[in-house]
Amino acid sequence: MKYFKKGLHDGIPIALGYVSVSFTFGLQAAGYGMYWWQAVLISLTNLTSAGQFAGLDIMVRGAGFWIEMACAQLTINLRYSLMSLSLSQKADKSLRGVHRWITGFGITDEIFAVAMGSNKDVSRHYMYGLILLPIIGWTLGTLLGAVAGQVLPEVIRNSLGIAIYGMFLAIIIPPSKKNHAVLKVVIIAALMSCVFKWLPLLSNVSSGFVIIICTVAAAAVGAVFFPVKEDSQ
Repeated sequence: MKYFKKGLHDGIPIALGYVSVSFTFGLQAAGYGMYWWQAVLISLTNLTSAGQFAGLDIMVRGAGFWIEMACAQLTINLRYSLMSLSLSQKADKSLRGVHRWITGFGITDEIFAVAMGSNKDVSRHYMYGLILLPIIGWTLGTLLGAVAGQVLPEVIRNSLGIAIYGMFLAIIIPPSKKNHAVLKVVIIAALMSCVFKWLPLLSNVSSGFVIIICTVAAAAVGAVFFPVKEDSQ
């Protein structure tokens, strides 16, 4: 229980942050005509902000689930598999077998960062505690947003809906200010997105494939022209 309580304590700030972000997802889902329980079910079984927002748009447009949805989610969420591999090197002997599968579901950017920042190897009890409150916060925020989206005036819903864009800006601006390579990759991805938005021939490409193309292309350009230099030993 000692490590479980420590995980709960460390997960409180993450859970509070997730409530505000998932509230926006709930608002958007309600705005698209989803029932509150549908939005909650999506958040409870996915736990991925960018993936859920991209997936919501694909579902609303009735695009292909097996190609567009699967490829978009793979591209957006592939980083979680890399995080899990890295975190496995910090796991103690208790985090084995089925426990890795269960905790793997709860790996997000913030949970990974907190777990990797631990001074000691992480146990399954600590990971369960760390993941529990963020899952509750993410699901609760979605519920509140979905319910609010059905009763709040449209002008308020639209105002609250910009919160997700603020979150994404908060993610990309700090590393872009510290690393010019990151800034260049962000600019390339933004320019490509604008091209797909405004050019007549490319504007017909669905948003799911636009995300895939821009993500892969910008990452490839960054890897080729702006590689991260390894520290010399």
